Amino acid sequence: MTHITTETNVSASLTNAAAPTAPSTPSISSSSMLVELSVSTWTGRKLDKRASKDVTTSNRAASGVANVHKKLLGDCAELDAVQKFVANARNLHYGMTMPWSDTGMRLLPTAQYFKYHQQMTDIQNEFERLVDLFITAYDWEISQAQAKLGDLFSYADYPSADSIASKFKFRLSYIPLPEVGDFRIDIGNEALSQVQTHYQTYYETQLNNAMQDIWQRAYQALTKMSERLDYADHEQKKIFRDTLVTNVIDIVELLDVCNVTHDSQMSALKTQLDDALRGVTPDALREDGYLRAQTKQAVDDAIKSLPSIDL
Repeated sequence: MTHITTETNVSASLTNAAAPTAPSTPSISSSSMLVELSVSTWTGRKLDKRASKDVTTSNRAASGVANVHKKLLGDCAELDAVQKFVANARNLHYGMTMPWSDTGMRLLPTAQYFKYHQQMTDIQNEFERLVDLFITAYDWEISQAQAKLGDLFSYADYPSADSIASKFKFRLSYIPLPEVGDFRIDIGNEALSQVQTHYQTYYETQLNNAMQDIWQRAYQALTKMSERLDYADHEQKKIFRDTLVTNVIDIVELLDVCNVTHDSQMSALKTQLDDALRGVTPDALREDGYLRAQTKQAVDDAIKSLPSIDL
């Protein structure tokens, strides 16, 4: 099986991409792939066993009931920036893909690939830039940490800058989605049949979960819009951000690119929302009571058309 992986190690970068050959017969495997994002950072935290013992002893508590974890650099702005950025990167990754396995692999529609890959490449470059800023500031931050930590400070807690740099990694792996029955293993026919049956069940379950995830996202965005638009001109206005509209527009795009099963209900909802939101802006919704009521009704109709989902 071909793996396409892009990986960043702060001390060295590796990018290798090769597009998998799509089968001639249209299938979920030809319209989707699996993608795995792996990002690691240095936490900057460490358990201080001596301080933990001091806390339990001074409070006459049993050993092990309290632990003291040190922030080795205190409130380091450069490290905080990396950690917050990684959290946002994961959110973007989740938002543009669909759930697939418990191991972290996500389903990525091929129609979404170029947009996803471009955005993740930009994120990878920004990740490298922020890590470089942190590594540059690392020695200075150690010198400042001594005053912040007082007696908790120990030089032994701080690896070299090169060692710290190796702890920051960004890896993106693209993996072809196996066809049902695509098992290249040398086992007996009966065992092979059992494996294929097991994978068939797994495949159908994971695909259903992936599609349910899109329906859930649509439900959440639409119900929030309906609730925020539920007021007349003479009533107290409900405050909403511009993202109330853009989030639903993003959902409309997902209903298109993530419809890997060519579900007619999903296609119909996409068209329905396209028509309902054409020309609609956040400012217009705030100022025009008729447009607000009309849009809310269209959104409520869309919610009614959603399939039964597990919330």
